[in-house]
Amino acid sequence: MSLLPVEEALQRLLALAEAAPIGEEESVALAQADGRVLAADLVAGLDLPPWPNSAMDGYALCLAEWTGEPLPVSQRILAGQAPGPLQPGTCARIFTGAPLPAGADAVEMQENAEVLADGRVRFLEPIKAGQNVRPQGQESRAGEVVLSAGTRMGAVEIGLAASLGCAVLAVRRKPRVALVSTGDELVEPGQSLGPGQIYNSNRSLLCAWLQRLGCEVRDAGILPDDLQRTREALAALGDADLILSTGGVSVGEADCLGQTLREEGELALWKLAIKPGKPLTCGHFRGVPVLGLPGNPASTLVTFALLARPYLLRRLGVQRVEPLAFEVAAGFAWSKPGTRREYLRARIEGGRAVLYANQSSGVLRGVAWADGLVEVLENRTYAEGDRLRFIPLSELLS
Repeated sequence: MSLLPVEEALQRLLALAEAAPIGEEESVALAQADGRVLAADLVAGLDLPPWPNSAMDGYALCLAEWTGEPLPVSQRILAGQAPGPLQPGTCARIFTGAPLPAGADAVEMQENAEVLADGRVRFLEPIKAGQNVRPQGQESRAGEVVLSAGTRMGAVEIGLAASLGCAVLAVRRKPRVALVSTGDELVEPGQSLGPGQIYNSNRSLLCAWLQRLGCEVRDAGILPDDLQRTREALAALGDADLILSTGGVSVGEADCLGQTLREEGELALWKLAIKPGKPLTCGHFRGVPVLGLPGNPASTLVTFALLARPYLLRRLGVQRVEPLAFEVAAGFAWSKPGTRREYLRARIEGGRAVLYANQSSGVLRGVAWADGLVEVLENRTYAEGDRLRFIPLSELLS
């Protein structure tokens, strides 16, 4: 069986996500909207700004009527005040953000003005019409779509909604993700380790990550290597939008999760051209989508970041689901080309990507050390200084 390219696997998953959108919506207060996905376009209900205002502390004047002489000050306008019309032959003292008085068409900053002994103001530099004026509707016009449905709300988007007076937003409901770990070798932190056992790091990693993504996480615990108990555990997860498992989904004798899916659902095993993280499971159990990630911690992280995360976001209607990346110079040499695309734990030092010493799929510590993942293309060698793609962890973990 040939290895499936990463891009093709992602496109297949996104197609499955689009076929099963989470369409239900709910209303949330603006303060609770961080990380949520808009269910409807956010349309401006007013012009922003709602009136012309000053971009500087200074003096507002009517340039069309001014012939260069010093002008008396007829009013003082602070932000939050409603000014009267500008009296002919005068200027107005004005402060940043204050509405421009009717009749004024420019603002000169106070640094370029001189207040004379008689209180009149002399302007020291040439002035242009519209100078230092923020026009009405500069940012948006009433009726304009400011944020499209499918936008994932962050601090900036919440601030923009607040500037339009929105106190409540319509968002997609949170995805319900049932998290399943598999294997008798796994023990939860705080318990004693028995012979051949290890602590379950994937559960804690994915719980925290899913919550950052705005998911409602249902911890289904560790499934033992027992077929009947595995079947019962999965049957209790019928209200989930996704069953996300780590480890143990193959064709082995102790592979109870895989056997249950084959008997009572659908199971596709994809061998991906990716390292770490070659095995990936995709299927359904009694109609509930199932994604099975490899069990080694670094493999879990890479496959969730590059495949499961985009899948979940697309089910919420988010269109731009792939992380932003940038090119960086290699701070290492790569002399042995591989047949799989590799994602190496790296950090930026002196403008170059340097690698963590141990790139084993079982080592999570390298991710804690790293700033991101360096993408090494299949069948390629690299010399120091060659350009390659770098994906920041800040992009993946948000």
